Amino acid sequence: MRRSALGLLVALGIFLAPLVSDAQQAGKMLQVGFLLLGSLDSYTRAVEVFRQALHEFGYVEGQNLVFEYRVAEREKQLPDLAAELVQRRVDVIVAPSTPAIRAAKEATTTIPLVVMSMLDPVEARFIETLARPGGNITGVAGPITGAFCGKLLELLKEAVPGIARVAVLGSPTALATYVRETAVAAQVLGIQLHPIEIQGADVLEGAFETAANAGADALLLLPTPILAMNERRMAALAVQRRLPAIFFRRSFATVGGLMAYGPRGADLWRRAAALVGRILQGTKPTDLPVEQAMSFELVINLKTAEALGLTIPPTLLFQADEVMR
Repeated sequence: MRRSALGLLVALGIFLAPLVSDAQQAGKMLQVGFLLLGSLDSYTRAVEVFRQALHEFGYVEGQNLVFEYRVAEREKQLPDLAAELVQRRVDVIVAPSTPAIRAAKEATTTIPLVVMSMLDPVEARFIETLARPGGNITGVAGPITGAFCGKLLELLKEAVPGIARVAVLGSPTALATYVRETAVAAQVLGIQLHPIEIQGADVLEGAFETAANAGADALLLLPTPILAMNERRMAALAVQRRLPAIFFRRSFATVGGLMAYGPRGADLWRRAAALVGRILQGTKPTDLPVEQAMSFELVINLKTAEALGLTIPPTLLFQADEVMR
């Protein structure tokens, strides 16, 4: 009888152990850290998309999940903020910009990182390959390559057929990475490129003045955190200098820029949330290939076109996903 009772207790223990573990896991308040550059307000829409996407995995903020935000106004603040998230032992860190990715990568090799990189994450040496990222990183990669920047140049030429000289604004890294390949498209289009380095927000007005003085007919704005953080200011400066401009973020057109073409931001955040959901359920980042952006949008601001004295060709308007009037 005693042996039978003992055997029954052992069997019950084996059966109940996973249930107890699951119950403990269910009662745990998981933490997702966000390492952001700019202002929290600028991420409101994106975070809401992210929050809704996590619901599909059973994670609800305030019930079994908490968001920890660390927001840097300046790039140099990111390492300290990344260290704070590590000290809080968050379960995963979301880094949606190249400087944030770099800071998070240097801060931890153990906490999973879900990144959204507009740069090539392999070329930037964040991961080994898209299929096998290695280490503690996975995420979603944008298509920002020289070929993609060439596409931006083509759209700019289609919008303003008469342009012959285009100023290319970007960080030293962005210029070194993309201008050579973009030059191939420029040659085909009969456009001369004029690279201008942007190393801080304090040089933006000077950069636009340099572009105008160099005889630029238009502006190609490369993926650069400083530019992304100052879209409204760039849009205003472009109109002031009467320079048609294109950027890869939809928000550039919504704040007064002429054109924007790039990955749908909501789609990137939704897919990033799916990766976070899988990690919280136990999948290792190294087993999750880095995904690539598949959905793109073209946005044209006709109010800005009118302010610049431009008439956008109907064929281009037909291609646009959104025309702001």
